[in-house]
Amino acid sequence: MCSSDLDLFERYAEAWGRRDPDAIVALHTEGTRFHAHVGQEPAIGKAAVRQAFAELFDQFPDLAFEQVSLITGGDFWVVEWKMTGTLAGTETRFDVDLIDLITVADGLVKSKDSYLDAVSMQAQLGLAVAR
Repeated sequence: MCSSDLDLFERYAEAWGRRDPDAIVALHTEGTRFHAHVGQEPAIGKAAVRQAFAELFDQFPDLAFEQVSLITGGDFWVVEWKMTGTLAGTETRFDVDLIDLITVADGLVKSKDSYLDAVSMQAQLGLAVAR
């Protein structure tokens, strides 16, 4: 990872750590895309991506990430995280694995695809449907 890519990654991770949707989206391209692969449609464009991130922080106000691993290429990162948080208005916590695939263009985040253990998260939050 070259120093400018590493700087972008560090600023991006720091903005997520502060749970600041404006700072996060400032590091995205205009036509950016965010897709949380948990059965919902991707958010496309800065406004929609910012809204998706703000809703995530509203739903889990103490959302936190611990980096487990990082793999980089010329125009992408694959980051493994341990993601934790508490459902807003409750004391119900979750602790799940998350993989982010992030593409980079012109020194900014072009896309963010997030893959998490949604079944485990739903079970921990008491949202799983009994069969």
